[in-house]
Amino acid sequence: MTLDGMNVLVLTTNYGTEQDELTKPMAALREAGARVTVASQRDEPVLTLVSDRRPGAVVEPDTTLADASARQYDAVVVPGGTLNADRLRTDEEAQRLVAAIARAGKPVAAVCHGPWLLVESGVVQGREITSYPSLRTDLENAGGTWRDREVVVDTSGGHPLITSRRPADLDAFSAAIVKTLQERAG
Repeated sequence: MTLDGMNVLVLTTNYGTEQDELTKPMAALREAGARVTVASQRDEPVLTLVSDRRPGAVVEPDTTLADASARQYDAVVVPGGTLNADRLRTDEEAQRLVAAIARAGKPVAAVCHGPWLLVESGVVQGREITSYPSLRTDLENAGGTWRDREVVVDTSGGHPLITSRRPADLDAFSAAIVKTLQERAG
């Protein structure tokens, strides 16, 4: 089953997103047939990093966070990168989008440091979740139950919550997003 007709929103800042955490889920979703829209803080290129320190690929955004409307999308993906995630979690537009997509019962996915935005968006309470290990206390303090697994899919709340720990887990993370969307389309 393909994801034809499904629209997925990817949120990012314009600097510091972990390259593979942005590009690999996008590629997997596009390969499965989804339309992927990258929303950044400013209408400028996204300068990714590799391991938070080396320059990575440059990605052209499709829209800005302020111009994106949650109702147009079937899911949201939040990549990590320490710099990206730290800036994104304090961005009110990013918080608005994640919260609105969650309220609509649509899948929310985040990898590595990306779950910081989930804390700020109020979607962690009572949920099973994973992340880069240094976020464990933050997620537990927000009411989540942290697990050390390559991917955690929690369907117990009002929306599917898909999380992963690090770049090495991206194949499992991407497959879980695709599978969740296929089940919803099915």
